[in-house]
Amino acid sequence: VDQALARAGPGVMLAHCWAHVRRKYTDCEPEWPELAGQAIAKIGELFAVEREVPRPGVGADAADIAAALELRARLRRERSAPVVRELYDWALEHKPRVLPRSGIGKAIVYMLTLWPGLTRFLSDPRVPLDNNGAERALRGMVVGRKNHYGSHSKRGSEVAAVLYSLLETAKLAGVETIGLSGGEDAD
Repeated sequence: VDQALARAGPGVMLAHCWAHVRRKYTDCEPEWPELAGQAIAKIGELFAVEREVPRPGVGADAADIAAALELRARLRRERSAPVVRELYDWALEHKPRVLPRSGIGKAIVYMLTLWPGLTRFLSDPRVPLDNNGAERALRGMVVGRKNHYGSHSKRGSEVAAVLYSLLETAKLAGVETIGLSGGEDAD
């Protein structure tokens, strides 16, 4: 997937989701409580650092946004980068010690395979640690697609994609969309 996106747009740089990696470890935690718990705790430290940065709201001025990005970059450099390094070293240490097809083995391989995209957030403070916000924004589209049985043509899919993108962007910007999206803001 990484190579396909790079070919499609040379400026595209993938950022992978730490919440998805964490889920792999929570899934195998019943069978591997100690090892999975260690990874979950380290990933939790990353999320704890992110919670320390204030999130400028809609309409925040450029100075507030720049200050938040600067603080996030500093905290990531000083506190998240060492945690990421520890997690990487931990994975390399334990990968040869677990069965590759075990839950913990699959979780470690999954994380290491996505490593360049997982560490992208360290070099760019605009990159979120996870994509939960984007997935929440897409939820309405998925429910809508199920409700109207999808688009029956390529053109219909393209129009729907543009419309949903506009509506979700408007919602994120605080623009009133009542009655337009068919989602939670609808009458």
